[in-house]
Amino acid sequence: MQSNQKIYEDFGEMLFTHFGVSGPTILSSSAHLLRVKKVDELLKNHNIKLYIDLKPALSVEELDIRVRRDFEEFKNKEFKNSLEKLLPKKMIESIVEMSGINPSKKVNEITKEERRKLVTLLKNFEVTITGFRPIEEAIVTAGGISTKEINPKTMESKIVQGLYFAGEIIDVDSYTGGFNLQIAYSTGFVAGGNHV
Repeated sequence: MQSNQKIYEDFGEMLFTHFGVSGPTILSSSAHLLRVKKVDELLKNHNIKLYIDLKPALSVEELDIRVRRDFEEFKNKEFKNSLEKLLPKKMIESIVEMSGINPSKKVNEITKEERRKLVTLLKNFEVTITGFRPIEEAIVTAGGISTKEINPKTMESKIVQGLYFAGEIIDVDSYTGGFNLQIAYSTGFVAGGNHV
């Protein structure tokens, strides 16, 4: 993988958890990440970054206007106490720290440059990916019997006559959203219908 190469991009729901990040977009992106050459080495060396737009409904300019409006409203507060309308409470401390702005600085003393740095951070929140959750916690897995070894019309093994496959035993997976369930239902229907 080349430096600064984009692996995957998505728009949708994600969650910050006690262990890192999760949710539909993360599940989809992890499938792409697993296919990257030398992914274990890249993860070990902290070379894989996730960039999150925390305010995707707003352009940079619109977000800057929003921040200026909040700063005007809270101009006499300390910076660390001025973001409650903009961010969930549990994120404020991290954003304040990552912004590099003195937490005790009065909002009316924050420079234009500091405000722009905050806006950039909110539109490009960086998380270093260091690994995957254990297989025991997997929601969807990849791998299994190669589709090249299965007759798609019957789901019968091309190697062992009378052996049929369905669902996640087959090396097929897709994005979150019911696709894997559909694969399981469809292959199960085909496999079950051919030798009843």
